[in-house]
Amino acid sequence: MEALNLALLGVVLALLSAGFALFSSHYSVLTRWLVIPLLGLSGLLVAVAGMQLLLSGGAVFTAELPFGLPWLAWHVRLDMLSGFFLLLIGVVCVAVAFYAPGYLREFEHGRGSMAVLGGFTGLFVAGMQLVVLADDAFLFMVAWELMSLSSYFLVTFQHENAANRRAGFLYLMMAEIGALCILLGYGVLAGNGHGFAFDAMRSAQVGGLWATVAFALAFLGFGMKAGLLPVHAWLPEAHPVAPSHISALMSGVMLKVAVYGFIRFSFDLLGGIQWSWGVAVLLVGSISALMGVLYALMQHDLKRLLAYHSVENIGIIFIGLGLSMVFEGAGHHLLAALGLVAALYHTINHALFKSLLFLGAGAVLHSSHQRDMEHMGGLLRLMPWTGLFFLVGCISIAALPPFNGFVSEWLTFQTALQAWSLENGVLRSLIPVAAAILALTGALAAACFVKVYGVSFLGQARSKQARKAREVDMGMRLGQGFLALLCLLLGVLPTTMIHLIDAIPRQLLHTGLDKAMAHGWLWLTPLGGQTASYSAGLVLLGLLAAWWLAALILRRGGVRQVRRCDAWDCGFSPLNARMQYTATAFSQPIRRVFGMLFAIDESVKHDESGQLRHSLQVGDRLWGWLYAPVIRSVLQAGRVAGRLQTGHLRNYLGWTLGTLVVLLWLIS
Repeated sequence: MEALNLALLGVVLALLSAGFALFSSHYSVLTRWLVIPLLGLSGLLVAVAGMQLLLSGGAVFTAELPFGLPWLAWHVRLDMLSGFFLLLIGVVCVAVAFYAPGYLREFEHGRGSMAVLGGFTGLFVAGMQLVVLADDAFLFMVAWELMSLSSYFLVTFQHENAANRRAGFLYLMMAEIGALCILLGYGVLAGNGHGFAFDAMRSAQVGGLWATVAFALAFLGFGMKAGLLPVHAWLPEAHPVAPSHISALMSGVMLKVAVYGFIRFSFDLLGGIQWSWGVAVLLVGSISALMGVLYALMQHDLKRLLAYHSVENIGIIFIGLGLSMVFEGAGHHLLAALGLVAALYHTINHALFKSLLFLGAGAVLHSSHQRDMEHMGGLLRLMPWTGLFFLVGCISIAALPPFNGFVSEWLTFQTALQAWSLENGVLRSLIPVAAAILALTGALAAACFVKVYGVSFLGQARSKQARKAREVDMGMRLGQGFLALLCLLLGVLPTTMIHLIDAIPRQLLHTGLDKAMAHGWLWLTPLGGQTASYSAGLVLLGLLAAWWLAALILRRGGVRQVRRCDAWDCGFSPLNARMQYTATAFSQPIRRVFGMLFAIDESVKHDESGQLRHSLQVGDRLWGWLYAPVIRSVLQAGRVAGRLQTGHLRNYLGWTLGTLVVLLWLIS
């Protein structure tokens, strides 16, 4: 019970941080020196609790809290799955606790209330922790709503901006629609299990059409919160406008809580997985991954670009989950375990490198006050530590060895390559297509982050603000460096992490990857040495040896010294910032190839001074196809309803009488 008590103490500390934040309206420094440290301590406790449970090898702790309804107390449970996600939440919270005090300094004298920011951050973290610990549908939905509502106030923290209010409204609306779907999904299980406790739902015999209905509701509800296409519209609007440490928590942690909810519902509570469900998850995940990276390539706003990459990486996670469900439904339990491990590994990897990238983007915004990459450039010379840590994040998210993103995507490919073991010919053809989409996604992601790093950190500064940028303080660097180090460790020591994760498929699927470490810690062999193997340690040694050899040759004069001077410029003026490659120019070839997928508005015209100006707007076609008609319908319904408000009492009495007549007719 010690691990569960630590986790509950972490929740209490997060709630205490929200309580102490109320006093920061008069003493704003309390947010930086009391509220945020309490959040960091809360994250440390839940991370330790999660690690303890993963090391225990299969322990399960449960408890009943003296809260809830008279006939339904709150139940909490700490098992392998919840322990893994508690570890994820805690690690990111610790990094944010290092980072936030320096980042929040500029907010202390702004319009926004520090009490609001600190209070709702504490409630947000507590809500996410409680979602993972909940062992009944009632507590789960209360914690889910706490997480959603508190994050709404964080998105709209700078509410004087119209974009923030619009993003907050869209986020809250879609969050509540998703919560309703999740509630209905739990209702199906509770109706068959005759109880709201998760143990009752596990024992329920839900089959046939009702099982598919419950799965579809959960997939829609959790997929909406996770940011899967086509219900992703809130994500690129909400993440960029929130404070950067909140963006890191939302993208790095909150989206993973939605992944947790989907795994808990589908693999644990519902059971009886059908391969057709896996096909649906695989298709949606593949489309989300490809479209997410394509939309990201079109962006110039750094935080908006990172938000679209969250859509991409959530898609990759659901590719792994879809493969696991397909193989589990087809009776290949070992391959299902491999797909689940790949998805979970990418879940924690994305939490680390996406939080790192959002913290890096926040450092750039804090120092240069720029979010548009076209106004950056040359930041590596001015912010070397931030540039180094951001580079680690770029390499990790691009899935390049020896960092962590490569391992999880490699495991996903290894799962897809086992499609030959399926008897169904359609599945044997579909899975390689999904693997090809994943390969294309990886190539496009690498191209995107070449653009991001090259345009933002290399070359010459493109604006006065970029030229005035300076390195951020030690706390902000520590938060980034901590996550960058973990990205390297999880890439170099994958067998250690997989050994911990392997307890989860053993709990949910009753099988694990017994051969993953059969050849020692240095070699990762998920299905045995005869199938595939990867040694991250040897890759790292090879890179270090190549670097050492190159340095040795240069130091001993093996390379002819090159005289440095200005290049021949055909008589033109010296190189300046306007002669550099822009983000727009970099993505133009890809925009031409995939232009049919976007709503592109491009024009070249003269401005008031007679100079030519290029204008480019790249929109989301799904917005026009799916969301705009709904908005028009709602507004039209509102106008019709408004006509009922005539201001005359006799009309209101008439409507009341008519309503009573209809109700009496229905009752009788």
